[in-house]
Amino acid sequence: MPKQKSHSASKKRFVVLKSGKVKRAQCNKNHKLGKKTTKRTRNLRSTAYVDKTKANTIKSMLPY
Repeated sequence: MPKQKSHSASKKRFVVLKSGKVKRAQCNKNHKLGKKTTKRTRNLRSTAYVDKTKANTIKSMLPY
């Protein structure tokens, strides 16, 4: 049986932790930053976790 392939876009965007949680970056940090407050853009630097309803889908995209 052939090996499964990892989803290329998911490899770049998500990390599965030992606890089983899926870590992701925050969105809204790429452009139109002039209208966003400094506090908001600073808080967007931090990482976040994927909701558990979507985590199983992402884990299936990253089998290895």
